[in-house]
Amino acid sequence: MNAQPESSKLPFSLERPTTPAEANQFCIALSGTMESLLRIIETETALVRDGKLREAGTLQPEKARYIHEYTRGMMCAKDNSVALGNLAPAAAQNLKRQHAEFQPLLRINLAVLATAREVANTIVASVAKAVGAQQKSTTYGPAGNHPQAPRPASGIAINRSL
Repeated sequence: MNAQPESSKLPFSLERPTTPAEANQFCIALSGTMESLLRIIETETALVRDGKLREAGTLQPEKARYIHEYTRGMMCAKDNSVALGNLAPAAAQNLKRQHAEFQPLLRINLAVLATAREVANTIVASVAKAVGAQQKSTTYGPAGNHPQAPRPASGIAINRSL
């Protein structure tokens, strides 16, 4: 039994293009995928900058799908770059230009997400430290003994999936 690749879900064929029409169609479809992914990334970046992390999180399934399509498409384009360049040079050049413009925007998104993660970690660490400080006794014990060493804070959970 042969396992079929998941190319049926992709908006383009992963097969090597053999005609100018197939090459153009591939480039147009991959370009559309990049534009859709870019729209989601820009929306996510804006939401995270505004502190709307829950809303940004709802974009994750769609973003993951477009990232999958984009990655598969770019791997296919790399593998078939000679055929694409020969069969549809203008479309292939446009795709290459669009990919180059896409990379800096992706870096901005990753920087915003990293900053949001760092802020969240700092807030959680500050809360944990404050909770731990509240547990520290500043008086003598019932028998006149020095208090025991403070216990670490308990009951704080950190979600690192952002």
